[in-house]
Parts: sequence; structure tokens; C-alpha cells
Amino acid sequence: MEELAEEAGITVRTLRFYRERKLIPPPRREGRIAWYDDTHLARLRTISALLERGHTLNGIAELAEAFDHGRDVGELLGLGEPTEETPVRLSPEELADVFAGQATPENLAAALDLGYLGTDGGEIVHISRRLLDVSAALVREGIPLADVLTAARRVREHTDALAELFTTLVLTEDRTPEDLQRLRPLAKSVVEAELSMALDRRLREHGDQGDHGARRDHGDRKDHRA
Repeated sequence: MEELAEEAGITVRTLRFYRERKLIPPPRREGRIAWYDDTHLARLRTISALLERGHTLNGIAELAEAFDHGRDVGELLGLGEPTEETPVRLSPEELADVFAGQATPENLAAALDLGYLGTDGGEIVHISRRLLDVSAALVREGIPLADVLTAARRVREHTDALAELFTTLVLTEDRTPEDLQRLRPLAKSVVEAELSMALDRRLREHGDQGDHGARRDHGDRKDHRA
């Protein structure tokens, strides 16, 4: 314990306090000896970094509990399963910075439930660089992370249905999963094109609504002048 406290730059008393609050996992014991490792040190450094960023100990404790009960990286990514996504490794403080302080226990639990996040020792693994970048960009545009994650759950439902539709279309009696893998770019192209046209339709609808509102306002001003 003394060696760990010295490495982390804290007092033994503070370390005991963190243990009592369950901010760090218990040590591995061999008889009367308690062994701490790099995972404990990484957690202590994370706690210090989050405190410096203004997080409270209660909030950090909730985050730590969510991390400790989240999926590990093997469960998150699967073993040998094909994927086109690039996982991203982050420390808890880096994740807090990416989402501008909105990495709350509630949002973290939602991301874990969606399968976006997993844990690997003292690190967090996000399953997709693209999804992480898009989510962060939406938050920077002023959209709350909680709303982004709620929308992501609905997107997941629709994309699962689309994947099932394309799988049923391709996997006939004389085709194999290798054919499905080979033809997946075609499915992505169809979905991207349809989404683009759907957004065009929404933009036209909102544009028409704006034009009607402008015409009504102009008419009201004319009536007022009369």
C-alpha cells in the first residue's frame, strides 16, 4: 500500500479512503500480503485527473462502478468476428474530455448497454472510431449526449432490420456467408443513398414550412399597414 501511494503521489491515508469508498478494486492477496498492480495505479491517476477536471468523488465512484461492471473488451469486440470498425482505447479522463463533461454515469451506462464501450484493465475501449467521432461532433454542436445515445438505440433497431433484410436477400440456397461479406459494400451503398434522399425530402419539407411562415408574416405586415 505504501509503495502504491508513493507511485500515485498520494498519502496512504488517502489511499485507504479511496479503498473504503470502493474507488479502486481490492488488491490480490497472498496470505497477509496485499499485492497492487498497474491497474490500481492507473485508476488512482484517473481519479486525480478527474478531480482536477472538477468531478466529485461521488461522481467518480459511480463512474468506477459502471466501468467495473461493464463488458470487457473480449466480450465487446468478439473473438475473431469480422468487422470494418476500428476500436479506440481511451482513459476515463480522455473519455470525459471527448464528451465535454457529459460522460455521466447515466450516459456511460447507456453506452455500455448499447455495446459501444468495454473495459480492458484501466482503459476503456470504444468499439468504433467512426461512431466515437460522430457522437463527439454532435455533442460539440450542442446536442446532449443523452439524446445522441437515445437516437443511437433507435438507429440500432433500424439498422438491424436492414441487415436482416439484406442477409435474407443474399443468402439463398446457392450462396454462403462469404458471399454476404463480399457483397456488403452494395448494402452500405443502398442505405447511404436512401438516407441521403430521405434527408433531401426532410430539408424540402422544412424549407416549404419556412416559406409558408415567411409568406404569412409578410401578409400580416401588409394587413397591419392597411
